[in-house]
Parts: sequence; structure tokens; C-alpha cells
Amino acid sequence: MTTIASPASLLTIDIIRSVLDSMPMQGRIMLRLILLQYFDVTDEEILYIVADRPDPRCVAGTKPTNTTMTKESIKVVTDRRDQYRRQVRLKRERTWLQCEGLQNLAQLREAFADRVRTLLTERFSLSADQLETLRASARTVLPRPAIRQLDERWNTDDITAEDYQRQRLSIEFQTQLRMAEKYRKRLNLAERERQSAILAPLQDHEIAHVWGIPAGSLAARKVKYLSQYLHALQAALAASGTAASTAPLDLWKETFSVLASQPIVRSPSTYDGLEKTESALIEKLTAMAWGSLAEESEVKFWTSLVFGASSNAMHSEITRNLFGLQRLITVLNDMDRSPEAVDEELLKRTAPIPKLEVAAIETKDGPPVKELSEMQTQILNSMRGEDASGRPSDKW
Repeated sequence: MTTIASPASLLTIDIIRSVLDSMPMQGRIMLRLILLQYFDVTDEEILYIVADRPDPRCVAGTKPTNTTMTKESIKVVTDRRDQYRRQVRLKRERTWLQCEGLQNLAQLREAFADRVRTLLTERFSLSADQLETLRASARTVLPRPAIRQLDERWNTDDITAEDYQRQRLSIEFQTQLRMAEKYRKRLNLAERERQSAILAPLQDHEIAHVWGIPAGSLAARKVKYLSQYLHALQAALAASGTAASTAPLDLWKETFSVLASQPIVRSPSTYDGLEKTESALIEKLTAMAWGSLAEESEVKFWTSLVFGASSNAMHSEITRNLFGLQRLITVLNDMDRSPEAVDEELLKRTAPIPKLEVAAIETKDGPPVKELSEMQTQILNSMRGEDASGRPSDKW
């Protein structure tokens, strides 16, 4: 994953915290609200916000100097702070989980492709030119018709088991290459979204919704305290003797980059019904991690993971559930990535089904024999002129 903080920056989290703590109460609250995805607004600061909010009933004349704080007003400000804090932090966590999962998946698909290439070279003696031809046509090949045709040839004894597995491994090699490229493209898009998420401050209308002050007053305070913060930050860097050794920085952007380097705290999430049952979800996540999930199903499944719902509807950030993405990271971290385990999985996946098992499957899939009910048996016996015991009846 790409590095967020600039390597030339000597700005640290401790310097940012010390500058914020040294600011006056009003300025500290303003900066903490702007940087809400990295800092918390304390209970003491919430009380200041409640006392600082103008009374909407007094639109003209002299404003009251002694405002009364009620539990309801404190709860309103606290709930709004919690709402926006959860919203911005969920977006940051979701984009991080996406990037982490996609990076792991891309590395896995490339590792699987390397193991398939090794198997084709060592076991089936494929040349480098043949492997390069397979790699060049990986984007355009259609795996399902090729596998279907291969299975038909195997069922009609037109191909040996060794040739079947060689061709099946060739298809698997192309599939792994194609999926690795797909995950890399998704990773690039997710990285862009993550960069925009970590550099996004709380918007003015959101701050005004929490604080409850007019837009004009909010804008004036924001300009005043942002300028004060940047000057104090520059002075702190100069006092530490490091400013001269670095190039001029965009200290505001660098603040976000440095704060984004902190570890992300996992938010609690519960199962939301994705794939109907949790066991089915884990099974599908495991198949996705091992690369055995069908490509047409994988696209829709990844969309449902990102949006945190079992439908394709677009949801707001606050309603998204990160359960699926969190479980995906867990599955990826717990899987055995050793070459022996990967080779075993690939050989098992590409081996032809023995003919005895094919016959057993066909017999099993045949129409089941339906047993006759007691009434149906009695009707048949009457039609044949027999009684319930099967002997000829005297009635006929």
C-alpha cells in the first residue's frame, strides 16, 4: 500500500497535539471539529459549544448573557458529534479495508499464477514460449466454455487424465493472471478514494450543524483559527530546528497525512444478512480468497461487500456495514499461503473427476422413485381385481 505521509516531512503527531492543546478553547474546538476523524471533542468542549450556541428565540435586540444549559441541548450536540464522527471514521476504515483486502487478493492471485507456472513447467514440461502465449491471451480467453469442452472430451474418453490436468492448469493460469490484473485496477481506484477520504475535513455545514452558529460567524472563526494554527505549527517546527532542513510544506495537507498514518481502530460490526447466513458468507469469502469463486459471481459479491448490503442499492456511509470486509481480512490473514498448500489446492481443483464418481453423480441426480400412498395402492389393487393383501378378490 502506498505511503501516506511525506518522507521529507518532520511533522509529528506530538507536535500537532501540542499546538492544538495550546490554542484557546474556541479555536481548539474548531480545529477538533475540522479534524473530527482523528480527534475527539471532549465533554468539556461540548459544554462550551452548548453555552456558545445562540438562542434561536432571540432574533433581535440584546442577547441574553446567561444561557441555561439543559440535558436535552447537551444530548443534541453530543448526538450530532457522534453522528459525524462515526460517518467520517467509517469511511476512512472502509477505504482502508478495501485497499488492504485488494492488495492481499492481488498478491495471492499472482502467487497462485506463479505456482501454476511452476507446475506446468516441472510436471508437464511446458516451454517458456507456450507460457508466454498463455499469458498474452489471458485477457480474452473464456474459461467456462473451455472447461465445458474439456469435461465433454473427458467424459467421452477423448483425452487422458494427464492432458486434461495440463489443459485445466493452463486455463487456471490465465484465470489467476486475469483476476490479479482486475484486483490491481480495483486497488488503484480504492487508493484514490482512500486518499480523498483521509484528506477530507468536516464540511462547514456539518460543523454548523454541530455547533449551531450562523455561517458567517463560522467562516470568520474558521479563517482566524486556521491561520493561528498554521502559524503556531510553523513556529513549533522552527523551534525544533528542523524547518530549515526540509523543503517548504503544505502544513495543512501534511497535517492530514501525518494523522492518517495512525493505526485504524476497528469499529464493532454485526452480521447484516449478507448471503443470507453467516456460514454461507464465510464460505464465499474463503472461496474468494482461494480464487475458486466464479468470475461472474465475484463481481457482484465484491460490490455487496463494499456497499455492506445484500442488494446493489447505493447506501450512505452511515448505513454501511463493514462486517463482510472485516471478515475478508480475517480469512486472508488466517489462510495457509505455503507453496505446498497452494499446490495441493491447485492440483485438487484441476484434477479430472474419476469416471466412477461421474456415474455415481449421474445416478444420484436421476429422478427419485416416488412411493405410492395407501390410497393409490388400494386403487391399483381394485383395478387389478385384488384385495389389500394382493390376492384375487371375490368381488370380481
